[in-house]
Amino acid sequence: MASTTNSNYTASDAFFEALAEFGVQACFVNLGSDHPSLIESMLKGQQEKKPHFPAIYTCPNEMVALSMADGWARATGRVQAVIVHVDVGTQALGAAMHDANTGRAPVLIFAGLCPYSEDGQLLGSRTEYQHWLQNIPDQKALVRGYCRYVGEFHTGSTVKQTVARALQFATSDPKGPVYIAGAREVMAEATEPYSMDTSKYVPIGPSALPDSAVETIAESLLKAKSPLIVTGYSGRNHSCPAELVKLTDNVPGLRVLDTGGCDMCFPATHPSSLGFRLSFDQATTNADVIFVLDCDVPWIPSRNKPREDTLIYHVDVDPLNSTMDISFFPAHGRWKADSYTALTQINKYLNSTAVEHLRLPETEAQKRHAILVQQHEQRMSSIDDLATPGPSDLLDIHYVSAAIKDAVPDDAIFVVEAATCAMSFSDQLKADIPGSWINSGGAGLGWSGGAAMGVKLAYDAAGKPKFVCQVTGDGTYLFSVPSSVYWTASRYGIPVLTIVLNNRGWNAPRQSYKLVHPTGLGATSTNKDMHMSLDPSPDYSGIAKAAAGENFGSLKGGLFAGKATTTAELKDVLERAVREVQSGRGAVVEVVLGVDEQGNSNI
Repeated sequence: MASTTNSNYTASDAFFEALAEFGVQACFVNLGSDHPSLIESMLKGQQEKKPHFPAIYTCPNEMVALSMADGWARATGRVQAVIVHVDVGTQALGAAMHDANTGRAPVLIFAGLCPYSEDGQLLGSRTEYQHWLQNIPDQKALVRGYCRYVGEFHTGSTVKQTVARALQFATSDPKGPVYIAGAREVMAEATEPYSMDTSKYVPIGPSALPDSAVETIAESLLKAKSPLIVTGYSGRNHSCPAELVKLTDNVPGLRVLDTGGCDMCFPATHPSSLGFRLSFDQATTNADVIFVLDCDVPWIPSRNKPREDTLIYHVDVDPLNSTMDISFFPAHGRWKADSYTALTQINKYLNSTAVEHLRLPETEAQKRHAILVQQHEQRMSSIDDLATPGPSDLLDIHYVSAAIKDAVPDDAIFVVEAATCAMSFSDQLKADIPGSWINSGGAGLGWSGGAAMGVKLAYDAAGKPKFVCQVTGDGTYLFSVPSSVYWTASRYGIPVLTIVLNNRGWNAPRQSYKLVHPTGLGATSTNKDMHMSLDPSPDYSGIAKAAAGENFGSLKGGLFAGKATTTAELKDVLERAVREVQSGRGAVVEVVLGVDEQGNSNI
């Protein structure tokens, strides 16, 4: 009997329909020989289904593509899609897989598989030389260690169900990347159109603390003489910082330390803020109660571990750091719960009559608050002093950071990948708006180029356009594949201000070296001797301008490229760059920091 299958509707059509039905707004693609049927579906969708079809963005590099989807997800919590080419495209995702995993960014990645038929028996069979070369034993194994779910399309009739399952994993805590593969024959398979009730495929809802945990944490904080919260990711939920502020207001003397720098978790302008430090602040050594909240690395045991008698409680969506082989942080209580939900529970309990007998006398509470205010004011004053220009006209990170803050709009979003300069930049920025600071949360350098574009697109798509400022180190900038970043930015008219902090190389390896061999040969060696130098410096902004071409989006004249080596030059070039970005043109400004051949400030 003849088949009644609709030959014009394929598994690829079902894939794109599923993305649209589940709210995916964009696909960042780098296409290859495994994608003929997907390309056909893209063309049909763009012609027949706009605006109910994901926007397609061509990305000449896979890491940039994934970083764009990652940035979009961090800004809004909405999953976007990435399409790459078999094993080679999967490998080219590179460090962006690490960042999406450690940074808890929900993204969906699809990669084709080599055709599994040779003789033309099926539509999509092997037709080209590379179809044998790219046929590796287990393509999915390349990313399995970084994904919440790894699956495959086996038949067109279950494509939408597979997408639904993948998205449930991506958007359930701990959120993260998911990966689906599909062979050419499967993606070309004719099938009957069908729809799904997406309301039946929702993620796992947020978990709450048991009542006993709420009481234990709240009462321990109230009883403590030197209580401390250590956080890292909690600010991803933009409602969370306000709840954390309520908690500090409820517990006299409570301080907050951010050791992840991934999100704006707590306003830097609040008296309880200790700022952002990568896990080695000494506050952990003098606290008698530590509440770890959504944080992977609260301290470094070899440098600043808590006292033996310190009470430690840990609340996280993944409190055992399940993807890390070694993670031995102790805790007297550990609960798997959503940070916002947990904070609202704790605050509700603290505002009840159940803890009246534990409250400090008003005079003692005021005394603790006064001490916090005094310490915070001293810290802010010291930070401000660092931003004062020195006797030379050269630039240092503190002055530059303060100048950037002054130059951009107050509600700007900062996408930061400044490596050894990140903490100094954070100090000067004093971020206090939820969502205004986004860092990769990982160690896969090069993330910020694509991520900044993704953040910009996300806010534009939501009808809430923002000024986006990417701050990156010189080495990190090169890792970001700027030729691809600025071609993409120009092609789609995505205006971002990029600041490249030129400190003549990679200073992070030197810092690591000093921690292990403080008196070794490196103490008197230059960065060039130690193979960490990027001298002679390339023309960083020139690279971007060349990649962007003669126009930027619809604007003639290409991308704005600037450079500053002195305080006088910096103010002028930042003002010009900000105006250009506000007019719709991308801008890249290289800022040359005054450092010696060992990366130390010579100001």
